[in-house]
Amino acid sequence: MSSVRTRFAPSPTGALHAGTVRTALFAWLVAKKANGQFVLRIEDTDQARSIEGGVKNIIDSLSFIGIDWDEGPNKPSDFGPYVQSERLDKYQEFAQKLIKSGRAYADVSTKDELDKLRENAKQSKKPFLFRDYRPENPPVWNGSQPLRLMSNPKPYEWNDLVMGKMKSGAEAIDDFILIKSDGFPTYNFAHIVDDFLMKVTHVIRSQEFISSVPRFLNLYEALGFEAPKMATLPPVLDTTGKRKLSKREGAKQVLEYRDMGIMPEALMNFVALLGWNDGTTQEIFSKEELIQKFDLSRVQKGGAQFREDQLIFLNGVYIRKLSLDELHSRVSDFWPESATEFDDDYKKKVLSVIQERLKYFSEITELTPFFFKDLPVDMKLIDENKFLKSLDKSQLKELLNKTKASLVSSDFSVEDLTYKLNNLLTEQDQKPAVLFSLIRIATTQAASSPGLADTMSVLGKEKSIARIDTMINALS
Repeated sequence: MSSVRTRFAPSPTGALHAGTVRTALFAWLVAKKANGQFVLRIEDTDQARSIEGGVKNIIDSLSFIGIDWDEGPNKPSDFGPYVQSERLDKYQEFAQKLIKSGRAYADVSTKDELDKLRENAKQSKKPFLFRDYRPENPPVWNGSQPLRLMSNPKPYEWNDLVMGKMKSGAEAIDDFILIKSDGFPTYNFAHIVDDFLMKVTHVIRSQEFISSVPRFLNLYEALGFEAPKMATLPPVLDTTGKRKLSKREGAKQVLEYRDMGIMPEALMNFVALLGWNDGTTQEIFSKEELIQKFDLSRVQKGGAQFREDQLIFLNGVYIRKLSLDELHSRVSDFWPESATEFDDDYKKKVLSVIQERLKYFSEITELTPFFFKDLPVDMKLIDENKFLKSLDKSQLKELLNKTKASLVSSDFSVEDLTYKLNNLLTEQDQKPAVLFSLIRIATTQAASSPGLADTMSVLGKEKSIARIDTMINALS
């Protein structure tokens, strides 16, 4: 039995987003589960739409999420090159074979002529099929005109590994362009030649190509190729569940999630669950588990809704599973600028109190600034607090003075701070929402923070009492 070989063949026309990467991930999982090979191929035959940095974005995006490839632009092998613009001689070779067998011809029609033929078909309420208007005596193809396939219209039946039994009538078959007048092949031609030469056994792609499969099958026959196994993935839908996820509709690119501080393991886990499950209620999968359990037969036929809030929740779960040392090593690029003067031990203490509420790494910048610098007193925090705004300044000062007097004797361990803060509630006959909110604002100048005792313990005795003094002075 031949080895399973799958491929991901994106065009460098824009940044990869989650919907596109899912195709790569499923193809990668199929290959990995079968101990086969996964190929990365760059389909850049549409030179006008290719963008600078497009290939780098593809490589960086796949590498970030954890998808590696056995062969590709930076991993040469016997089946390369892996960039289509470097394979033009191969397409010319198979084009000549089709010409020689009478299955391809030069298309000399002009754009105006084609537009007129389409309009006539529209007026007659008939579908436009180029094969109905083939030239009787086409000239010898010299490369200056498009080259078209001379199709052989017939019905087809095939098995899709996701969609099941599929069929089409002869009306789905038409003559289509194989090579454009600029010398570059079309997608319809190039990917079939490449898949054959690269010995691809499974073609996994998105649903927009399913209507073209009958034409692909027609070309496989014309070339004498055996068609690979095909799997059509349902669309990934946006948050509304009504439109396909796309860059045009504002889908984030994969590298934006990297810069946001989404963990690659969480992103892979999340993307894998877009339209697939293993038949259980399990939601957290390691890479190894995904490889072991993935099967195309478990891919749903309907669209999968992309929910960024679910990705963020899942990422928080992954963050909480990290050891403190591993979390520290992963967030080195996400600290606020003011943190540069502090040592690793102090930063680990900060992480220990925010890890439970951290959903993505870039949140560190907004969750931690008060740990690294004294923030200016913001009286709006008092005025906007529904429990504090009814107290006058003298009452607030008195509460803070009582707090300071109690904390002066504390060793600032979490246990002792918890004990003293709870005693203060009893002594001052106050609710936590009042007293703890006031102390939190005084020590952090933030409306919310991690647990108060944990936060003050990290800040330390000197800094905490100094900030309470600053707040008392401000209230004066």
